[in-house]
Amino acid sequence: MTEQIEPNHEGIERLPLREYTEKAYLDYSMYVILDRALPHVGDGLKPVQRRIVYAMSELGLSAGSKHKKSARTVGDVLGKFHPHGDSACYEAMVLMAQDFSYRYPLIDGQGNWGSPDDPKSFAAMRYTESRLSPFARLLLQELGQGTVEWVPNFDGTLREPALLPARVPNVLLNGATGIAVGMATDIPPHNLREVVSACIRLLESPKATVEQLCEHIQGPDFPTEAEIITPRAEIRKVYETGSGSIRARARYVLENGDIVVTALPYQVSGARVLEQIAAQMQARKLPLVEDLRDESDHENPTRLVITPRSRRVDVEQLMNHLFATTDLERSYRVNMNVIGLDGRPRVRNLREVLAEWLTFRTQTVRRRLQYRLDRVNERLHILEGLLVAYLNIDEVIAIIRNEEEPKPVLMARFGISDRQAEAILELKLRYLARLEEMKIRGEQEELVAERERLEKILGSSRRLKTLIRKELLADAEKYGDPRRSPLVERSAAQALDETALISAEPVTVILSEKGWVRAAKGHEVDPQSLGYKAGDAFLAAAAGRSNEQAVFLDSTGRTYSLPAHQFPSARGHGEPLTGRVTPPAGAGFRAVMLGPPERRYLLASDAGYGFIARLGDLHAKNRAGKSVLSLPKGAEPLPPVPVEQPEEGMVAVATSDGRLLLFPLAELPQMARGKGNKMIGISPAALAAREEFVKGVAVVPPGGSVTIHAGRRHITLRGRDLEHYIGERGRRGRKLPRGFQKVERVVSG
Repeated sequence: MTEQIEPNHEGIERLPLREYTEKAYLDYSMYVILDRALPHVGDGLKPVQRRIVYAMSELGLSAGSKHKKSARTVGDVLGKFHPHGDSACYEAMVLMAQDFSYRYPLIDGQGNWGSPDDPKSFAAMRYTESRLSPFARLLLQELGQGTVEWVPNFDGTLREPALLPARVPNVLLNGATGIAVGMATDIPPHNLREVVSACIRLLESPKATVEQLCEHIQGPDFPTEAEIITPRAEIRKVYETGSGSIRARARYVLENGDIVVTALPYQVSGARVLEQIAAQMQARKLPLVEDLRDESDHENPTRLVITPRSRRVDVEQLMNHLFATTDLERSYRVNMNVIGLDGRPRVRNLREVLAEWLTFRTQTVRRRLQYRLDRVNERLHILEGLLVAYLNIDEVIAIIRNEEEPKPVLMARFGISDRQAEAILELKLRYLARLEEMKIRGEQEELVAERERLEKILGSSRRLKTLIRKELLADAEKYGDPRRSPLVERSAAQALDETALISAEPVTVILSEKGWVRAAKGHEVDPQSLGYKAGDAFLAAAAGRSNEQAVFLDSTGRTYSLPAHQFPSARGHGEPLTGRVTPPAGAGFRAVMLGPPERRYLLASDAGYGFIARLGDLHAKNRAGKSVLSLPKGAEPLPPVPVEQPEEGMVAVATSDGRLLLFPLAELPQMARGKGNKMIGISPAALAAREEFVKGVAVVPPGGSVTIHAGRRHITLRGRDLEHYIGERGRRGRKLPRGFQKVERVVSG
C-alpha cells in the first residue's frame, strides 16, 4: 500500500513516477474491462450497446414505431449517456442491426447497413434509419417495473439503468467479442430454444452437470447455415472449460457438374473466398478448377459457383483442399469471459454462465413482483379511502366547502391517511356518481386477488421457479426459431499436395536418346512417328496419368522423378532433362517409368542381376536423384520391365551369346535399392571384356510366350518350346536355335 502524500503549500501532490503510472494504468485497465470491452452476464451487453438500446427506447423507437435517422439516436447516446466517439458508437449500433452478425438483431434498420461481403460498407448515420427490433422487447419489457438499479449518467443530470432486465440469457444468444487490457472475450451465438431448454433443466435440477446441459445446447448456432464440424466431445470440453475453439465449414451442392457453395462460415466474405481461390489459380497451384462465378442475389444470398476442369475431378478431394487453404473452413476461438453479478470478470463454463444468469433472472422477477405488490397495496389503500368518501359523500363535500384546510379535518374525521385524504381531494366531480362505488368495489376485489397471488409467489420458491419457467417457454415460443448451423462431425480438412491436385488425364511421356522429354495427351500416340532434333531419335516412352510422377533411370543406376503434367507438349521437341535434374558427369538416360506408386518394375543390369521395386520407392526428392540400381564394374542398366503379379509368371533372360533362361519370377527379391539376385550365369571376365552380357529381360505371364528379335528375324517360343529353356536361377541357360543367337531384344506375349 502506498504511503499517503500530503499536498504542499501550493496544493500540489507529489508522487513517485512509478507509483503514479502504476495507479493510472490500473485505473485505465479496470475502466476498459468493466465499462467498455466485456459484456455483463445479466443482459449480455457492453455499456455502449446497453446505452444505445435504452436511448432508442427513450426516443420511442419501439418495434411498432416509425424509423428515425440513426444520427438522432447516436446524438442522444453521446449527449446523454456515452461521451465517446460517434463513429465507434455508430459501428456498435450497426453491428446490432446486421442479421449476418447478430443471431437475434436488436435493431431494425432501413438503408444500407453493410453486407456479408463487406460488413464495413454501411452508409453514414445521416442516411440510415432505425428502430428497435421485436426481440429487443425481451431486454426492455420490464425496465419500468423496479427490476434494476439506476445510476447517474456521466454528468449527473440524468439516470440510466445499470443493467437491462433481460428475460432471456442474451449473453449466450448473441455472443460477444471484445479485447480489454490483459483479457479478452469470445462468446459464440446460440439458439434461443436450446438455451431456454438448458435454463429450464438447470432451474429444475440445480445440480445438473455441463454434460447434461449439453443434451439441450448442442453447440453454437451462428447466423449462417454453415456446418459446425467440431466433434461433440470437443464441443462439450469447450463448454466444460469455457475456452477452446469451434470449426465451421461452408456447405455446397453439385449442380450439372458445378460446385455451388450455398452457405459460408460466420463472418466470412464470399468475395474474399473467390479472391483466395483465384490467387491459387493464377499461381498455377489449382489446375483442377476451370472457372469461378459469384451468382449471389436477393433470392440466393450466397451462391458461389466453382467449375471443375473436368468431370473426372474428385470433387470431395478438391473441396477438402479448398477448405484447408481458404476461408471456406474457419476456426472460432471461444473464451467465455464475462462480468459476473459480483462485478468481477472471469472465464466461466456453460453451467456457471446459466446458473449466474438464472440468479439474476430470479432477482429480477422477485423485484418485479415486489414492485407490483407495493403498487397493489398502495392502490388498495387509496381505494379504501375513496370508499369512505363515497359512503359519506355529503359530509365530505360539506367539509371541503366549509373548511380552509380540509385535509387534516378529513383525516381526523374519518381516520384516513394523508395519501387517502389527498386522493379524495383530487377526485373530479364526474366520479361522484353512484356507479363509481361499484367500480371501486370491483377493482378492490381484483386487486385483493392479485395481492394474494403475488404474495403466494413471493412466499414460495417453487411457485417463483414455475413462473420463471413459464415466461421462458413463452418467450422461446414467440421469438425462437430452428437451428441454422447444422452439427456434422467431420475431420479437419487437409491441403493436398501438388500432385494430388492435378487432374488424372491420360498422358504418354516420351524420352529421346539425347535426353529430351515431352508429354503427349492420351495413350494412342505413336512415339516413333514424332519429329526429333537432328541427330536425335526415340529412346523410350511410358503411358500413365498426368497426376503421376515420371521416373527416369540413367546409365549409373540413379533415378530421378518429375511431375508428368509439367512436361512440354509433344507438338514440339520438348526440353532437355538436364535442365530439371543433375545426373553425374557423362551419364545418359536409359528409360522412363510412369504409374501409381504401387506399380512394380523389374530392375536389372546387363551383368545378369536384378530385383523387383515399387515405383514409389524410386521417387527422388532432389535434382541429384537417388541411387537405386547397383552396377558391377563395366555393367549397364537394362530397360525396366513392368511386373503385374510378382508371385506369378516367369522371367526370361537372353544373353548376347545366344543363351536363354527362364525361371520363376517369385525367386527375385522385392527391394527398394541394391544389386539384386543373380538371374543368369555370366563370367566376370566375359562381362569385363564385353564378350557376353544380358541383351534383354522379359516377364512372361502364365501361358504366355517369348519373342526373340535377332536382326530382321524373330522367333516366338511358347508351350513345350518355351519349357525347354526353363532352368534354375543363376544357371547359364540353353542355346537358342541357329540364326537367332545374335539377340537384340526379348518381348513377352
